Amino acid sequence: MRILHVLDHSLPLHSGYTFRTASILREQGKLGWKTFHLTSPRQSGSSQAEEDAEGLHFFRTPPPTGVLGDLPLLRPWLEMRLTEQRLLGLAKTLKPDLLHAHSPVLNAIPTLRAGRRLGIPVVYEIRAFWEDAAVDHGTTREGSPRYRATRALETWALKRVDHVFTICEGLRRDIIARGISPNKMTVIPNAVDIESFQLSGEPDAALKKQLGLDGATVIGFVGSFYAYEGLDLLVDALPRLLAARPELRLLLVGGGPQEANLKAQARRLGVAERVVFAGRVPHREVSRYYDLIDLLAYPRHSMRLTELVTPLKPLEAMAQGRVFIASDVGGHQELIRDGETGRLFAAGNVAALTAAIGDMLDHQSDWPTMRLAGRRFVEEVRNWRQSVARYEAPYSRLRAQ
Repeated sequence: MRILHVLDHSLPLHSGYTFRTASILREQGKLGWKTFHLTSPRQSGSSQAEEDAEGLHFFRTPPPTGVLGDLPLLRPWLEMRLTEQRLLGLAKTLKPDLLHAHSPVLNAIPTLRAGRRLGIPVVYEIRAFWEDAAVDHGTTREGSPRYRATRALETWALKRVDHVFTICEGLRRDIIARGISPNKMTVIPNAVDIESFQLSGEPDAALKKQLGLDGATVIGFVGSFYAYEGLDLLVDALPRLLAARPELRLLLVGGGPQEANLKAQARRLGVAERVVFAGRVPHREVSRYYDLIDLLAYPRHSMRLTELVTPLKPLEAMAQGRVFIASDVGGHQELIRDGETGRLFAAGNVAALTAAIGDMLDHQSDWPTMRLAGRRFVEEVRNWRQSVARYEAPYSRLRAQ
């Protein structure tokens, strides 16, 4: 089977999107399928027509150029046109059995147009809705004309593709509510590649000293600093936590749009010296920072994006045998068994977050059992071998038509 994937962006960029993509492609390769990979003009930092990254080969689509490419209203249209042109050329050469577009809709529309012209079945995989991500980034608001227009485009595409894939039950319910038949849809759950994750190790003493964490109990987060991640709640909770546990430190590894706001918040609350901003670190170094953290925190705010979409981070934490607390948004509830594989608290509630951290720290004797339960869950249920196997039935049916 030959599948041509159309992606927003890919490795060597690092994000939940690119890690999920890489895992899917590698697992499909293990099944004996031949996969090809095209990224949209939104892939940044690459000027090559083709590129190898971490063992995978990617075809690139050039970004729009000239004055028109700088116009916000025209740029998405130009990006779709360029993606379609690049896809048509590749498909004629590579002769795929299927075209597999991954969200956002800027990929689905050109893939549909190319598929119809060439007579190739088209599937569309929804990982999150573009309009909801735009709300969090502050570029639109829920219910705005732009939001409604984007939502309408997504629904238009969903109704016209040959099959729909999505990553979780929350998104599945939303798609069904748009009038899409459940028989036309398959959930490919987020998962982990167990072999890629080692159980947590001993802290690196030199790194611990370098970051000023000697003798500290460390609450931590590793990832991108987006507003929906709720890191502001962690900073808000810190003064209350320090009153009972002055040895606590908050370690934030990564960066993103909220970094300046979080630093200003820590200064305003008088806890700047207790918050360590480690910055972005190379992927190969991330485990060293994880090993410094006693308790991970995923305090996501409740909004459509977090209620509908399941993240990768809690699964990765379970794979490494780490303990964590997380807000009770829908995306977390779909992954985490409260009190068994992790601890949930009421989203958006600083008092509940503070209490959950305090309770976890007071009951560290329960941590070994929790670590084992989490590791068992990803080994037996949430692994990429099981998730990717779900592509086979719809792929085979469409290929036979």
